[in-house]
Amino acid sequence: MMKSVYPKWIRCGLVLLALFALAVPLPAAVIAQAPAPVPDTALLSQGSKAMAAVIQRVLPAVVHVNVVTTVETQGDTPDIFNDPFFRRFFGPGLPPSQPPRESQQQKGLGTGFIVSPEGYILTNNHVAGNASKITVKLRDGREFDAKLVGADAGTDLAVIKIDAKDLPIVQFGDSRQLEVGETVIAVGNPFGLEQTVTEGIVSAKGRSQLGLSEYEDFIQTDASINPGNSGGPLIDVTGKVVGVNTAIFSRSGGSMGIGFAIPSDLAQHVMTSLITDGAVHRGFLGVSIQDLTPELAKAMGIQADGGVVVSDVQGDTPAAKAGIRQGDVIVAFSDQPVRTANDLRVRVADVKPGSKTPVALLREGEPLTVHVTLTERPAKAESASGGESGSNEAPKGAPERKLGLALQPLTPDLAEQLGYPGQHGLLVSGVESGSAAEDASLQRGALILQVNRKPVTSLEQFRQIVRGVKSGGKLLLLVRMGPATRYLAVAVS
Repeated sequence: MMKSVYPKWIRCGLVLLALFALAVPLPAAVIAQAPAPVPDTALLSQGSKAMAAVIQRVLPAVVHVNVVTTVETQGDTPDIFNDPFFRRFFGPGLPPSQPPRESQQQKGLGTGFIVSPEGYILTNNHVAGNASKITVKLRDGREFDAKLVGADAGTDLAVIKIDAKDLPIVQFGDSRQLEVGETVIAVGNPFGLEQTVTEGIVSAKGRSQLGLSEYEDFIQTDASINPGNSGGPLIDVTGKVVGVNTAIFSRSGGSMGIGFAIPSDLAQHVMTSLITDGAVHRGFLGVSIQDLTPELAKAMGIQADGGVVVSDVQGDTPAAKAGIRQGDVIVAFSDQPVRTANDLRVRVADVKPGSKTPVALLREGEPLTVHVTLTERPAKAESASGGESGSNEAPKGAPERKLGLALQPLTPDLAEQLGYPGQHGLLVSGVESGSAAEDASLQRGALILQVNRKPVTSLEQFRQIVRGVKSGGKLLLLVRMGPATRYLAVAVS
């Protein structure tokens, strides 16, 4: 064995020096930098590509609808504020309409989607229902003249048809299974920009009392919807249609993140009826109803989580024949819970006339079930106080009915939805054609703040003031329309 030439103390020092060198890192330039960890984006990329593939399957079935409509004009300038196609995209803040002087042809645009290979297309009534000429443009550039198969103003839906075969179609989903917060996609032609896709979520379900149509059960979404999107599909992440885009809430005409779509289950029912019969046949119950408020429930001595109070039963109607009475509280219809008057209106209308349907009631607090055989809804059915045919209707002979008005109190929810936050008054939910109210330029969606300089917040206040005005006199109304407030004079007969 070779003996070391270094003394023991030197050998120990060399060992310590080597250990110290190992403990001290070398300069960064000397050490090759290890690659930074790469984030795993594969899942994100796959999700994005999958969504794009879904949309690509839907796009060929979405069409551009061009229409020509006769509108009333003021002199040489079209009165666009009188055009329902235009008015639908604004809140209640439009200026009052003026008496028309002449007619003029005006072009409009919207969206539709193909529902059968034979060329049936679903769109909105306010797009095609009153058009004198309809042209449909497909994604591949082909154009076809279309004919109106049928339209339903009650839900704002219409079916048109083109003469073509083997067309791409969409599939319907079940809007009843849709949850608030789910991702949805709107497809359409906003402002004429064809094949535009926007994404958002379901913001709310069951929106009603918006004054957009007679039967309201809207899906609310923040997916961007603009003029031109009307009639286009609202699809889920699988590419199935869960709604028909129909309107937005806006003070400027552009999207403000609040759009509304007709649920697919309602749209399918109406579409099938229009294709089969050219009209929609709705069930009729024959009651006047109102929401069961906590105050009413307490006064009636009942406990119920929602429901509607029967305030009147019309004679010789299905309700009367089934034994439904004034004061009954309807809590379920066709085995589905009923929470509001609008719930019941929509469900009754959705049932085929002649169908026998169970109705669950509370009568003086005791549960009871009756079976009602619904009839066809009369063409001029009486309004039913938040019930079967509209807003809270007054009894016959009520002062507002003589003026041609339908009124309802302004709730906080309605105030927020219609752009009247913090305001108090009576909301105009209907104006009869040819009435004194229409002559005074009073419009649906207006908010009555004062009558003869007195604030009004209830129907009874309004009626007391009107009853005090002699025939031939005038009512001075202070009315708010969006951001504008003005006085109107209504003749009392």
